[in-house]
Amino acid sequence: MKRLALCTLPFALTVVAFAQQANPNAASNFISVNAPVVALTHVRVVDGTGAAPREDQTIVIRDGNIAALGDSARTTAPANATTIDLSGRSIIPGLVMLHEHLYYPTGPGIYGNVAISFSRLYLAGGVTTMRTGGNVNGIEDINLSLRIAAGEFAGPDIDATAPYVNGENTFLQMHAVRTPDEARAHIVYWAGQGATSVKAYMQISRAALKAAINEAHARHLKVTGHLCSVTYSEAADLGIDNLEHGFMPATDFVSDKQPDVCPGQAKGQQTIAALDENGAPIKTLMRKLIDKHVALTSTLTVFETFTPGTPLPPGLDVLTPSLKDAFLRARERANGNPSSVYRALLPKDMKLERNFARAGGLLVAGTDPTGSGGVVAGFSNQRQLELLVEAGFTPLEAIGIGTLNGAKYLGREGRIGSISVGKQADLVVVHGNPATTISDVRNVETVFKKGVGFDHNKLLASVSGQVGIW
Repeated sequence: MKRLALCTLPFALTVVAFAQQANPNAASNFISVNAPVVALTHVRVVDGTGAAPREDQTIVIRDGNIAALGDSARTTAPANATTIDLSGRSIIPGLVMLHEHLYYPTGPGIYGNVAISFSRLYLAGGVTTMRTGGNVNGIEDINLSLRIAAGEFAGPDIDATAPYVNGENTFLQMHAVRTPDEARAHIVYWAGQGATSVKAYMQISRAALKAAINEAHARHLKVTGHLCSVTYSEAADLGIDNLEHGFMPATDFVSDKQPDVCPGQAKGQQTIAALDENGAPIKTLMRKLIDKHVALTSTLTVFETFTPGTPLPPGLDVLTPSLKDAFLRARERANGNPSSVYRALLPKDMKLERNFARAGGLLVAGTDPTGSGGVVAGFSNQRQLELLVEAGFTPLEAIGIGTLNGAKYLGREGRIGSISVGKQADLVVVHGNPATTISDVRNVETVFKKGVGFDHNKLLASVSGQVGIW
């Protein structure tokens, strides 16, 4: 019996090795460059700081970090390096996006779990770090972040937000936190499970929000919010770190707003759409947010899907046919609404976001794949940069908002968000020059995360036509 067991052991090991190689979820399936030393030569560098692009550069990556950066004529590739000629290409920092999700609308008021496919799509689109701006998947977001960090799955580094902190609500996938004690318990539990961020939602009370903020800050976690029952001004006074969707959800200017009561998103949006973007009330609110170091997240992509006459969003073909059709029907309904508030609201919020940033506020970026669909991971992150340019930012500014600003908010600007010697080699190789033509960010070829290059096409092909299933 012992001889038989020993004879069958090599066969058993072969079966295990084959199973590991055949695992379609393994990160190794999507890697195109993986060497101790890599030299990327003759490439244009757009470093994320807003500085002018540097032409004909060489970047040397060693053990996952940028070891050298300089003119190709004077920066020699090490003899042992894997050298890649990137003539005609540009490199930008890996995107750092702060309102992402691992779910997608799959039915009336229901979000389906698409954690595996979306994490690949985010990486394929150039996102190397992301925050989940709300969680209906419970422990899954946290577990996925850990397994990506361990190298098991392909995807960005994930700042995993706990399930929403919200008051009484009608959402089927959302818990209700009614009191300050319940808010504190919520934070304690999910921080203990490994959540690294907190998000408050529309029906939260001021007392519960304050308790959540205090408990999160005691654990060195930041708190963001998509608010309605609490105004932006009130949230800033309570110590919130971030507010989502620019100024679109702000209820500060609703004349009959009642304390701790959401007057309805539509009512708040109508007041913002009618607001004078240069008036004293909004300037006063902006100054308070800036003085209290409250960042704003721009999520123009999701609101573009509601706005009549705007282009179809990119990436629809990776969805299952039924989800693509469902979005196209919703899109027809939006286009057929002559009184849509978004006709005025989207351009108004673009102006407000630009004014906030020009006044010294920290504007960060995300996409928010919710609503009626059409906001597809990776594709939407690229579109978000394009929309920032449409809002009046230069391409260099838009790239900085989507990279270095996000890193600053997370407190990781020493390692990610821009390109310089000593930083982590999170880099996106694109064909063209996004410093002058922002749409070139769509031309991704390779995404380096910690010095390992992932193949854009392989990541896309692995999920095409299946997003919405897993």
